[in-house]
Amino acid sequence: MPGHERDNASTGGAAAGLRGGIAGRALLALAASLVAPGLAVAQVSLPPMNLGDSSIQDAIAGPGFAMQETIGFNRAARFRDARGGLAGRPAGLTAASVLTQLIYVSEHRLFGAYWGAEIIIPVAHAALRQGGGMARNDTAIGDIFVSPLMLQWPKTMLLGRPFWQRLNLNVTLPTGAYDNLAPLNIGTNAWVLNPHYAFTYEVSDDWEVSGRLHYLWSSANADPPAALKARRIQAGQAVHLNASVSRAFGDNLRIGLSGYYLRQISDDRIDAVRVGGREQVLGIGPVVKWQAGRTALVAAAYWETLARDRPEGWRLSLRVARGF
Repeated sequence: MPGHERDNASTGGAAAGLRGGIAGRALLALAASLVAPGLAVAQVSLPPMNLGDSSIQDAIAGPGFAMQETIGFNRAARFRDARGGLAGRPAGLTAASVLTQLIYVSEHRLFGAYWGAEIIIPVAHAALRQGGGMARNDTAIGDIFVSPLMLQWPKTMLLGRPFWQRLNLNVTLPTGAYDNLAPLNIGTNAWVLNPHYAFTYEVSDDWEVSGRLHYLWSSANADPPAALKARRIQAGQAVHLNASVSRAFGDNLRIGLSGYYLRQISDDRIDAVRVGGREQVLGIGPVVKWQAGRTALVAAAYWETLARDRPEGWRLSLRVARGF
């Protein structure tokens, strides 16, 4: 597709399945149970998901091929229990990830949308420092994310203004490094379904609003960490939302506000028995996008609040996209 849509498809917008904090977020939650096993922090953690790495002009896309590299850094400042109360503070708990993402949107139509596909390969590092100077860390390839069916609708008009939308059926494969005896694991040893619907609406020539709504379901892990002394564990279902608003400053620069919200909607299970505590977190912060031709750079910073049953802290995201 020529013009503005094609350029965005090859840079920021068509990164249709980007998973924020791919391995880092799950590692922080896992490490929380290692640091404070007696506290009311989730024994079963939700798998990696997109928390804030899709933002400005998220759904603007068209046919083409794109490659993205995303660097994420997370640091936990505190642990929150199931009621949101302070459950402890880590001596040192950080995670970083690098994601390589390949996206292809074809010229072929299905239900009026361009059909596409993508793959994301994450590499993650986690570092945990406990009291007494004990340190644990791990670096490995994480679970691979694929989408065999991505539907990108072309630009339409809503109330007289441009509107874009996309549906993406993401699946996570249990390919990441995993050992039930290891203190930290990059992989989750579970299949994950994480479809999403994304939209972008140009409110005016300068202002746009974007959002992305996800549903998350995880299969059971039949080889859970030995410390749990269980045969099977399964994370609960969840919904999570990314949203942003931005304003253009000239032809290349956009500055805005971005946020994410996660809410677990069903209980975790250990040996088919429901266990209490459902994860929740809200993150909000500034986001900047610089685009020159088919290359785009997006940087965002988030501070978290309203966390429950998980770590709470801050995170940084830097994404570089190039269209071909």
